Amino acid sequence: MTLSASGAGLPTAPAVPRPRASRVVVASVPSGHVYVRHLAPEDGSGPRRLPDPRPTGVPAASQQWWPPVMLDPRWVETHDADVFHLHFGFDARSVGDLEELVAALRRRGVPLVFTVHDLRNPHHADRRMHDAQLDVLVPAADALVTLTTGAAAEIRRRWGREAVVLPHPHVVPFDVMQRTAKMREVRRRGVRDREFRVGLHVKSLRAGMHPHPLLPVLVDTLRDLPGAVLQVNGHRDVLEPDGARHDAALADALREHEARGEVDLRVHDFLDDDALWSYLASLDVSVLPYRFGTHSGWLEACRDLGTTVVAPTCGYFADQAPVLTYTHDEEHFGATALADAVRAAYAGHVPPSPTVEDRRQQRALLAAAHDELYRSLLGGAR
Repeated sequence: MTLSASGAGLPTAPAVPRPRASRVVVASVPSGHVYVRHLAPEDGSGPRRLPDPRPTGVPAASQQWWPPVMLDPRWVETHDADVFHLHFGFDARSVGDLEELVAALRRRGVPLVFTVHDLRNPHHADRRMHDAQLDVLVPAADALVTLTTGAAAEIRRRWGREAVVLPHPHVVPFDVMQRTAKMREVRRRGVRDREFRVGLHVKSLRAGMHPHPLLPVLVDTLRDLPGAVLQVNGHRDVLEPDGARHDAALADALREHEARGEVDLRVHDFLDDDALWSYLASLDVSVLPYRFGTHSGWLEACRDLGTTVVAPTCGYFADQAPVLTYTHDEEHFGATALADAVRAAYAGHVPPSPTVEDRRQQRALLAAAHDELYRSLLGGAR
């Protein structure tokens, strides 16, 4: 079963199995994440994914479902599923916890599928804990999935395992994609005297983000591009003095640029989905300020909305989808490459975005591929 790693061109469809009487029951961890939800066929057919259990003590009216209860071996011992598919949520689990989880799955005869989204955890400055967790999960999995050929090659080098490469599905709902595409088309037909808006989103500054060296380069680059505006969005916890993760150096630099009219600074709390889609759709370019990481859902959301992505060379962002790139990792930063990428976007030299139909076909192929993978494992874990 093969799908294009980039998801840019439509791949050849795998052989879809003939309808079967029963649906595979999957314990997806977590099932409520947008990535997992968009692995299901639009019509609701395919594998039946169990809902995320509510953590003990959380009120019924609360929307909280984290941390994933399914990672508790006691849940595995007392609930039935045909396949256990782990995606996210094991950050706080010790190596011993994960070994117990694997042992419980083996006792129940439930095969483990592990999608390797992160080969380097973007939330951890020190990679050793995540590496140790992967050293349990990757060898133990009955099947491995990852999103890019680059990540699959790293998995092969590090553990001698082969991973099925299945690209990231759409993130933005199809109706929002459709509306945004129509708005962009109207904008393209108008006179080119509107702003060219470049976004740098600093959120809550997780460990893998390092926007500090990007800021002066973007200010200098956009100064020479008529109509270009640098918009920086950040959360209050980073940019306000009483914030729990306050970064004084970044906040001071942004306020200075704002005072000189060089930055359109937006400070706010967490954006809900509607506000996030509106924000991303308002940008022409989104610059990802990562110094380490592996894959990105933000990148896919931008592509869904027709926003060009300028991505760093660390991780496998450029392998994930067609993007403009600049040099940035834990040891190197390429100011010239960043400026060149932004100028290319300004000149209109940008990769095409997927259409709604592209994403619909991709989702159907991904759903069929996952269903076939699950069925191939039934009959006994490895």
